[in-house]
Amino acid sequence: MQVIVLCGGLGTRLREHTESRPKPMVEVGGVPIIVHIMRMYSAASFREFILCLGYKGKIIKEYFLNYEAMSRDFTVDLGSPGAVQYHPSAQEAHEWRVTLADTGETTMTGERIRRASKYLRAGETFAVTYGDGVADVPLEEVLAFHRRQGKLATVTGVRPPSRFGEIEHDGAGLVRVFNEKPNAMHQGLISGGFFFFEAAFLRYLDDHPTSPLEREPLERCVRDGQLAVYEHHGFWECMDTHRDWEHLESYARSGAPPWLRRPSAPAGQRP
Repeated sequence: MQVIVLCGGLGTRLREHTESRPKPMVEVGGVPIIVHIMRMYSAASFREFILCLGYKGKIIKEYFLNYEAMSRDFTVDLGSPGAVQYHPSAQEAHEWRVTLADTGETTMTGERIRRASKYLRAGETFAVTYGDGVADVPLEEVLAFHRRQGKLATVTGVRPPSRFGEIEHDGAGLVRVFNEKPNAMHQGLISGGFFFFEAAFLRYLDDHPTSPLEREPLERCVRDGQLAVYEHHGFWECMDTHRDWEHLESYARSGAPPWLRRPSAPAGQRP
């Protein structure tokens, strides 16, 4: 299955990191977050990627053009220019097929997908995600759920963790609960950014070529009864601010980042 990754945004809220590079190339644990995202999909046996480039897209192109040399041992025969022998590696990335597609500096997300759709195989289901979010979403189960629902589109819904402490009181000023760092997710369901689409969904993008994916195309899907939601109760985080980056960096440095866990899907997801 092919996975479209939206990599073209400006990353303005993470400007301390993105002045010189696109957000997907911001390193988490010494590795660009785009690679963490691709590893998530690769662990679920999705190894074909289409990266929609925009802001500073040449940096992403250079990274993948030089990926083998930067990530593997190799031998160069100096007497034969261009003769390089790459040595075996256990890294799953060498099984990836990556298409890098320029989709415009300021293009909206819906149009980025539409422009990159020429690289999709005709008539096949495809996945879409953003280049700044990681989760322990059971992608195989989300795909199975999408197929059982029989809709054109499925979005993964998440309940993000509270960024601040919680205080619960009795209405008369007496505190009942004071929780400085709550673990529970109490906010409303939001898009976690992990989508599956049928090829027929592309017509919604043709009708709204200048629209973000999240506006008219998906709103029309809702009106037509063609958008399903898979509710994910596990780990999810988006690298939107420097504080978000600090959280992800601490997870990555722990040696066991939660977005590479393989959780079982909750029974409630099975219709």
